[in-house]
Amino acid sequence: MIAGLTIADLARPSHRRLASLYDAVLIVGGSLAIALCAQIAVGHPVPVTGQTFGVLMVAALLGSRRGALCILMYLAEGLAGLPVFAQGKAGLAAFLGPTGGYLVGFVFAAYVVGGLSERTWDRRAATTMAAMFLGNLVIYACGLTWLLCLTRILARPLSGGVLAVGLYPFLVGDVLKIVLATVLLPSGWKLIQFFDLKRTSTYDKMK
Repeated sequence: MIAGLTIADLARPSHRRLASLYDAVLIVGGSLAIALCAQIAVGHPVPVTGQTFGVLMVAALLGSRRGALCILMYLAEGLAGLPVFAQGKAGLAAFLGPTGGYLVGFVFAAYVVGGLSERTWDRRAATTMAAMFLGNLVIYACGLTWLLCLTRILARPLSGGVLAVGLYPFLVGDVLKIVLATVLLPSGWKLIQFFDLKRTSTYDKMK
């Protein structure tokens, strides 16, 4: 298995124009996949959504550059008014409200996780878990910073503090999403390797 490639790179055409078209399709398709994941919500009154899972998984599959561009496409869709954010939210209000920092953090997290995948971190359980943890850390760093700034701008302290509102309710869900990604990504590479070895074995027998 070639080092430095993401799963999406394995099927990338060698022809320059076809490769560009392939990348464009992945970026648009990835943004739509994230939008679908964002509509998955479990729990009440603070639901755990599939939005961050979609962001980090797409980044791991596409790599740093395409992953970040995919998130920018996703944010542009939401800014244009399409209900692609968690619980069908959209528009400028989503960026200026409490979720704004998390949305911006998605771009940086995608670049980090995608870059780590390009360094083969997504091929083993331990490094996949570490990459997903770092991705979540980036998202929370941006999200909580903006949430803190917002409370000072509006002069409305949050009951229980910023961490009680913007971090603690989501930790269990994030752990579950990290575990799921830790299972899926290395398993995907093992399947790819299995079929690649099987194909090579079949070719050798035919020679």
